[in-house]
Amino acid sequence: MPTFAGTENAFMVEAIDKVVVVDPLTVKFVMKRPEPNMLYNLASSFMGVPSPKSYKALGKDYGVTTAVGTGPFKLESFSIGLETVLVRNDDYAWDSDLSVNQGAAKIAKITFREIPDQSTAFLELKTGGVDLLLGVPTDFLSIIKNEKAATIITMPGTGINYMPINTSVAPFTDIKVRQATALAINQKAILDSVYAGVGQEAHNFLISSLPESQVKPGLDVSFDLAKANALLDEAGWKRADDGVRAKDGQPLKVKLFTQNDTEFKRLTQVVQAQLKDIGMDAEITVLDSSTIRDEYKKNNHQLAVRGYDWNNADILDWFFSGARLGYPNISMWKDAKSDELDKTAMTSSKTSAERIANFRTYHEYLLSQFLFVPIYQPATNVAFNPKTVSVPEKVRGPRFRSQTIMDMQVLQ
Repeated sequence: MPTFAGTENAFMVEAIDKVVVVDPLTVKFVMKRPEPNMLYNLASSFMGVPSPKSYKALGKDYGVTTAVGTGPFKLESFSIGLETVLVRNDDYAWDSDLSVNQGAAKIAKITFREIPDQSTAFLELKTGGVDLLLGVPTDFLSIIKNEKAATIITMPGTGINYMPINTSVAPFTDIKVRQATALAINQKAILDSVYAGVGQEAHNFLISSLPESQVKPGLDVSFDLAKANALLDEAGWKRADDGVRAKDGQPLKVKLFTQNDTEFKRLTQVVQAQLKDIGMDAEITVLDSSTIRDEYKKNNHQLAVRGYDWNNADILDWFFSGARLGYPNISMWKDAKSDELDKTAMTSSKTSAERIANFRTYHEYLLSQFLFVPIYQPATNVAFNPKTVSVPEKVRGPRFRSQTIMDMQVLQ
């Protein structure tokens, strides 16, 4: 546990007092307090078991130049923003029950390529440059379905696309402006126009399959253009002849950040147009993933269009804890009541039912403060070439992850 102390992931193990070795295959966790989320934490991708010797020797380079752990593959090479190459770990023979294959992986080598442009990714699949796409844009679903060299798997998504609002800078220090911004976004129009009806509208911060997403009526955020305009009128922002609102001689012009991939750029353009309908002039800036995080940490942002992929309510702590201002708390939200509700949900829940109730209360308070705009709940679309790889007919588990890859085979 001392290794995790002071890191961003320390909360996952902070309830553990010590670990006692019972025998070579058994350990006992002695707890400081109840932690109903412990099994989820231990199963998280952030809780992989690294080689202590390698971790100590490599320091900050661990996971970049080399990684030594307990998984079914070994890291051969890693090029930031380009690709990751993995080779089979022949000694691995203890996969989860979600995988039919309980021995070593059937695939000897896997290259994961990062292709930010979705058109390029589609062409790579079509021409044989890649065998599988993890995350197919909805624009290409109908095209891919007509391709003989591609098969599509569609699964429920485990994340939300949303727009965080920086509450620490004007004009978003005013809750009426934040609420107006939230009500300006038409989730249904975005679902239909950007995503061709695939996926779901998002009206709060959690995926709909989580019980903590079932909040009190009226707290979900939904499109209401008339109310949005009325709120800005009340806040003193008046429309000028060019349609852009102004107050005390200052136009309602804001910075709108987004990521440099095709889907988010298109989504951000639609958001920009919808904000224009309430008299807000949003100027788009496109940044890569590493640069945009630096901008968040420097507090250079006002609005941003982004997404997360996580299926646990503790994502609320991750993005809204006052201890994580800048990144990942992009909303720059620091509030005593919020932090107290967060602490109660994270550390004072004795049972799963109590944890759900505490996180729902925390979620409801965050919604009441309009710190973000929920937009879209993606579906997970995976496409593969059935002539080159075999994929299980049914994906076992909530995501297309390692257990599915363990059951895949190369056909040629």
